[in-house]
Amino acid sequence: MPITHTSSKHSRAVSSKHPENLQRRNARLPDTREVTTRLLSRKMSAFSIWVQWQFRALFHVMDTASQVREKPRLNDFLTGALGTLSFEDIAHITLDAIGDGVLVVDMNGKVIYLNKVAEALTGWPSDEALGQNVEDVFYVINGESRERAISPSKRAVDEGRTVELALGSILIRHDGTDMAIEDSAAPIRNHDDQIAGAVIVFHDARQSGTVMKEMNHQAQHDFLTGLPNRMLMAERLTHAIGMAKRRHTQIALLFLDLDDFKKINDTQGHAVGDQLLKELAADIVDCVRFTDTVSRHGGDEFVILLTEIEEKQDAAHIAEKLLARFAVPHEIGGHSLTVSSSIGISVYPENGTDAKSLIHNSDAAMYLAKAGGRNNYRFF
Repeated sequence: MPITHTSSKHSRAVSSKHPENLQRRNARLPDTREVTTRLLSRKMSAFSIWVQWQFRALFHVMDTASQVREKPRLNDFLTGALGTLSFEDIAHITLDAIGDGVLVVDMNGKVIYLNKVAEALTGWPSDEALGQNVEDVFYVINGESRERAISPSKRAVDEGRTVELALGSILIRHDGTDMAIEDSAAPIRNHDDQIAGAVIVFHDARQSGTVMKEMNHQAQHDFLTGLPNRMLMAERLTHAIGMAKRRHTQIALLFLDLDDFKKINDTQGHAVGDQLLKELAADIVDCVRFTDTVSRHGGDEFVILLTEIEEKQDAAHIAEKLLARFAVPHEIGGHSLTVSSSIGISVYPENGTDAKSLIHNSDAAMYLAKAGGRNNYRFF
């Protein structure tokens, strides 16, 4: 059942720029250094660096100009570009331009500011949200238990530090619908270093899971071929060794190096060489089982993990299959290209009982294959 909220119309807390109103505003939002340096540092782009600098300048000038009716102006450099906009105007424009929702509460837990993104995410218009309890406007529950979460602004004030919501947190919007969010909150301190409120910065996290998966994939896979990289291969090899040890089985590691591949790059160009690498990578994958792992070790080197082989000859069979497959020409850019390979093989537990030794020994065996005339394979 959707969770609903009661609301009441509330006029803006700061609608005038009279010096007395500026003083009251400063009393509630005396310093934003905590906001900019701790929260906006998560997205420390050139834009947010400008925001940080601008906010510091803004509140410094507003403090010193609070007794003057004339609006504080930007420095000479920005005045020419932005005309008669005041620092307060720039603050509102900047906060509305930020991609995250920004919500500010006072020491009583009342909402005193939210930007346009916060309005859109919570479903609360500013004129309704201002003066409301933050727990009503920013109603957050645990995504698994569905229990109400402690307000991050309250935690920030109570603990005097920046805090974050637990992963999987859900925001219940004004209309009762829900939304996965990620957020952090930080205390706002005045010039006497006393906590005067808190600011919450949050965003829609519905796409974060997809983005995170993509980032993890990129971190563990080769950008050209899409194959696992060294890091992921080492992880899978270590896991395979552990499984083989428990089951008293063997695994094999094949270290494959393309013979004279540099000549193809030098004569045909790197675009052709890259395309050939991608096609050869696909050939290698086709020659092994779904449960095996093929990784690009770097440049023109590939490492192949064969899990749970019954005997060493199983690895030799795969090596022979690879050599035969590589003998088939590839038609790329109007050129018929053939490349041979040298393959070194190490077997667990005979040639090593850890990932480092198995990789090292298969690499050494590969050099034996090269020394033996290339286009062949050798066991360690």
